Amino acid sequence: MGFSLKAYFLVALVVFDISCMVFIKDVEAAGECGKTPFRSAAVSLSPCLGAAGNAKAKVPPACCSKVGALLKASPRCLCAILLSPLAKQAGIKPGIAIGIPKRCNIRNRQAGKKCGSYTVP
Repeated sequence: MGFSLKAYFLVALVVFDISCMVFIKDVEAAGECGKTPFRSAAVSLSPCLGAAGNAKAKVPPACCSKVGALLKASPRCLCAILLSPLAKQAGIKPGIAIGIPKRCNIRNRQAGKKCGSYTVP
């Protein structure tokens, strides 16, 4: 009888552990980027890599459309991505990258708002 009690306890512990992992993943997914996973939102901006590290680089149209869509859906998500360690690892310079919406002539950008210590132009 003692063995079956241990088995039930072990099964209950495994179920609890799996439930906690699922709950924590759900909580992480509802961040600055809403229900879109942060890494997925960041990867969607890959056409912007050249322009995000060089203020003189031409911003590709694909980058402008991705940034425009992201600003429309979740403006805080763009800021969170640009200030993330992931962006730093990719060579993105936040002071330059924050100006991409202006360089793309996006009208509804968050001009004058703060993104970390940077002001959106």
